[in-house]
Amino acid sequence: MVGRSSRVTIHDVAKAAGVSVSTVSKALNDTGRMAVETRDRIKSIAADVGFRPNALARSLLFNRSFTIGLLTNDTYGRFTLPLMAGISEALVDQGVSVFLCAIEDDPGLAKIHVDAMLDKQVDGIIATGKRIDRSLPVDLAGLPVPVVYAYTAGAEGSVTLTADDMQGAELAISRLHSVGRRKLAHVTGPESFASATERADAFRRMAGASAIILHGEWTEAWGHQCVATLFDRKGSDRPDGVFCGNDQIARGVVDALRERGIRVPEDVSVVGFDNWEIVAAQTRPALTTIDMNLKELGRIAGLTILDLAEGRAVTPGLRKLPCNLVVRQSCDGGRREN
Repeated sequence: MVGRSSRVTIHDVAKAAGVSVSTVSKALNDTGRMAVETRDRIKSIAADVGFRPNALARSLLFNRSFTIGLLTNDTYGRFTLPLMAGISEALVDQGVSVFLCAIEDDPGLAKIHVDAMLDKQVDGIIATGKRIDRSLPVDLAGLPVPVVYAYTAGAEGSVTLTADDMQGAELAISRLHSVGRRKLAHVTGPESFASATERADAFRRMAGASAIILHGEWTEAWGHQCVATLFDRKGSDRPDGVFCGNDQIARGVVDALRERGIRVPEDVSVVGFDNWEIVAAQTRPALTTIDMNLKELGRIAGLTILDLAEGRAVTPGLRKLPCNLVVRQSCDGGRREN
């Protein structure tokens, strides 16, 4: 076997496998006609001897760079990091690398990064952000490479992926109903956010005319503040279930309820939205919440940009991916009756 201290070449693989260089090239690039067993054997030998294809040669062969650019203004990474994990997971086995460019909300910086991506001859760009109803501060229409939008507003006629906020809200409300909660309140973010209005619309439709909706900030402080508004009411008017627009709001609600001696989930059940592990799992009690499946969204975005880069047809338009309910103690169905 060839020592790993020096760079292994395709000639070394051919010698180890007892075949021609041409046969090795066809096997590793999945081209030409040969038995599946032969192709698999050559790939296995290449891996054993530590062969790594020359990136430049591979690029010239396929007229591709095998790189994807990820552009985001979500500099905190709340939405982008799980997306990137899914994108990388989808593309790593395809030999495709992903590099991230954070642009904040600066159009000049955004253009610099897009130009740099094009200079590097990326095979495509995935654009993502921190809200679904705002586009990034740069025009990505008409670029010479395909663009997929994930968790940000897309250009007309583009492929755009996002979580289904309405379906996620329906899961949350159904969970509250399933544990016997009927007097519900919804504490959520600003009405200027499409995600907030979609979740509120679902809540209004499912929770009934007596349901209460409070719009404010996406913060723990707002959730904490709303508890006074909701629970200074007379006993019969107090909600027994609270659906929150995100996990930060839900944490504020849970903390404020505890300070008032109101037990969660025995007296009031609480459901959040996002499944932000650092918040949801550390809340006491831990939050039942809605997971937007951002990693899966990223995985699908990665596979979609790969299809486009390789010339396969992809139907344009907005695609909403389903959310999941994650049950923890704040609405676990095990509440005790007084």
